Amino acid sequence: MRIARFLLAFVLLCSMTSAVRAEAKKKSVLNLFCWSEYVPQDVIDGFTKETGIKVNVENYASNEEMLSKLLAAGGKYDLIQPSEYTIEALVKADKLAPLNLENIPNIKNLDPAYTKLPHDPEGKYSVPWMAGSVGIVINTAKVKTPVTGYKDVFSGAHKKRIVVLNDSREIVSWALSSLGLPINDITPESLEKAKPVLAEWLPQVRVYDSDSPKTALLNGNVDVGIVWSGEAAILFKKNKKFQYVLPAEGAHRFIDSLAVPKGAANQENAEKFINYILKPEVSVKISDAFPYTNPNAEARKLLTKAQLANPASYPPGDPKLETFKDIGKVAADIDKLVTDLKNAKGK
Repeated sequence: MRIARFLLAFVLLCSMTSAVRAEAKKKSVLNLFCWSEYVPQDVIDGFTKETGIKVNVENYASNEEMLSKLLAAGGKYDLIQPSEYTIEALVKADKLAPLNLENIPNIKNLDPAYTKLPHDPEGKYSVPWMAGSVGIVINTAKVKTPVTGYKDVFSGAHKKRIVVLNDSREIVSWALSSLGLPINDITPESLEKAKPVLAEWLPQVRVYDSDSPKTALLNGNVDVGIVWSGEAAILFKKNKKFQYVLPAEGAHRFIDSLAVPKGAANQENAEKFINYILKPEVSVKISDAFPYTNPNAEARKLLTKAQLANPASYPPGDPKLETFKDIGKVAADIDKLVTDLKNAKGK
């Protein structure tokens, strides 16, 4: 009888130990779903060293790709890195978990200009990671004529010497801006007006690349690009021949943030990561690797004069910048338009 009781107790203890180990393993993990080339490895390593939490990283190249995988993943991800219009859409769809700000005391370091914006007016669901713009990079060693806007890029003078972001909404917004049409007021009529413009532009493109559009410029495969500002900032830092211009027709400003999907298994770990990257000394590491506009006011105090003077990271003057808004199901129409035109040019 005693032996039976001992065996039962032993089995129960083993079962409990396995459960504790499983729970501990669960709590020591963070599943991060983020943009390509946007989270420095030393930041991830530093977080793991400080907290013991292992970070599993998966990348995406567009908000639309992220949304598609997120909705199909069934709670796979603990932390995502959407842009402002995607946060707006996820909040509307009740797909984000409210943040426990008590776990994020370093939120005090943020510049108020980047918090509680229209996509998250109460600051309940997101914390800004980096901001930036989409503009034009010119290799001035190759291009001697002025390039001030989209029409100059696609004038025909640079045919097959152009790299652009592989992002349908971005591409359509450039055509709309060139026509003087609102980039957030997407209708069948406005898309019909954009279509012939894009039909003329897209055959001139040599490379579509949202992950690392700077590569084609560095390799000399292209002379002009429409790229993320952080990519342009890296090019400018490497060689001043790469000049960054915000399009005269108007440019897109994005704000990428961190947010927790509803039902995430490791929300507390996600909040620990958010708090970690808001430390000024950690946030500076992000700026060093990916020199976008840093929304962390305390971190900006630690940047060098050269970093703050980079015109791609911190554009001078008062540029005309507009932020994307959620446009709902019409996003599929944009994607179809661009995809059809890309396919047509190959026929």
